[in-house]
Amino acid sequence: MKESNDVSDLDIRHIDPTLYNEDLAPLKPQDRNWGAFEIFNVWSNDIQSLFGYTLAASLFLSYGLNGWAVMAAIILAGVIVMFLVNLTGKPSVKYGIPFPVMVRASMGVRGANLPAILRAIVGIFWYGVQTYFASTAVTLLITAFIGAGSGSTFLGLSGVAWVSFVIVWLFQIAIFWQGIERIKHFLNLAGPLVYVVMLVLMAVVWYQAGSELLPAIGTIFSGDGEASGSSIAAFMAIVGTMVAYFAAVVINFGDFTRFVKTERQMKLGNLLGLPLNVAFFSFIALIITAGTLVLFGEALTNPADIVERVDSLPLTIVAALTFFAATVGINLVANFIPPAYDLANLFPSKISFKTGGLITAIIAFFVGALWISVISQIGIPGFVNALGAIVAPFYGIIVVDYYLIKRQHLNMQELFSSAPGGAYYYVNGWNIRALIAFGAAAMFSLSTVLAPALSSLGGYGWLIGAGLGGLFYYGLMRQFKAASAFAEHTVS
Repeated sequence: MKESNDVSDLDIRHIDPTLYNEDLAPLKPQDRNWGAFEIFNVWSNDIQSLFGYTLAASLFLSYGLNGWAVMAAIILAGVIVMFLVNLTGKPSVKYGIPFPVMVRASMGVRGANLPAILRAIVGIFWYGVQTYFASTAVTLLITAFIGAGSGSTFLGLSGVAWVSFVIVWLFQIAIFWQGIERIKHFLNLAGPLVYVVMLVLMAVVWYQAGSELLPAIGTIFSGDGEASGSSIAAFMAIVGTMVAYFAAVVINFGDFTRFVKTERQMKLGNLLGLPLNVAFFSFIALIITAGTLVLFGEALTNPADIVERVDSLPLTIVAALTFFAATVGINLVANFIPPAYDLANLFPSKISFKTGGLITAIIAFFVGALWISVISQIGIPGFVNALGAIVAPFYGIIVVDYYLIKRQHLNMQELFSSAPGGAYYYVNGWNIRALIAFGAAAMFSLSTVLAPALSSLGGYGWLIGAGLGGLFYYGLMRQFKAASAFAEHTVS
């Protein structure tokens, strides 16, 4: 008896149809064609989206911290995220399963619907927000040709902005409907292109700012954080905020790595796409932000606003198309694919991957439409941290379960079975201990964002929630470590 390397063979006669469809089934090794380049582009598009740039640029201005320290904090966050996703990505490289199937091992075959639906909610929110940000690039393009219109607005959006928003929303559905391969090709094109445009924008801003640029950078790098204690707190808050920005992708990274050919390819893509990519992109953001301070008398953090002020029609056209492509690319991969899987996991026999994606798009339409008038009013860091804190404990639970409880062995057949006494059936399909661990950890991590008394922990919500979730889960489940032997997938 030995562990099977072909994890894709399931006995269809002995699976529960309410847990299975072809989209959720283990992906056969011969059907996996992603490498390091594709994983790199998942991260490069995530970081280089309009929302990602705005967040990175705002961190240089929001904490009164020395700019070198801000750079170091952002890079450290990239290293931390790389370590985290290497852990959550490995099981899906090995078994070819998406996140909602993977989490059945720890939460139970029915209990997995809880993290799946919460992750879907987070994805839908991000999808709506990123759709709005992508639409600002289209608005910029339309305005460059026909003007801004009458100036009247509805829910904070002008007529041109509404048209742009609908165009982006429909375009994303059209790309998604053509399947994962078309999304991959779109992403691989958008990732490199956005770097070219950001470098051109940096060069234009640098040229126009001239000799005043370096003093402006010095102003940002001087900072005014005096007390070492407050400086350390600000540093850690930046790290926590950046980790929280990636939080949703960190938890369900298996949705992407199931397409990767080898673990080595995944790790190489993560190395190139996270710490190295973050460092370079943060440098570009710093130069451009300092340049806007010189050119316009204020530090602008939205690239669309910067391009508009530079007043160059060729740059406007190229930049608008590229920002649009990059933001749509990461939106499709990070915020469309996961909720599509998660919603399909609720009712596999009734909701396919494509149907789940359509449901995601419809709900997200209203999120994006309300971004300016309602959602953005709570502030970008607070929005990122609150969403991340809710799902954070699942990261700790998943990692502890796979590496410490199950000892890196899963039984594929049992993941699709609801037979009482099954390896992942627990109590009526729910792992009560995992629910307790999640609830206790989530209450505390969310309170770091919402409770004024814990405001000093702001920015750490995701890391605290993930750590507590894993700690509580291990304490409740350690006596079941011996059961991992029954979870091993074997063949005669």
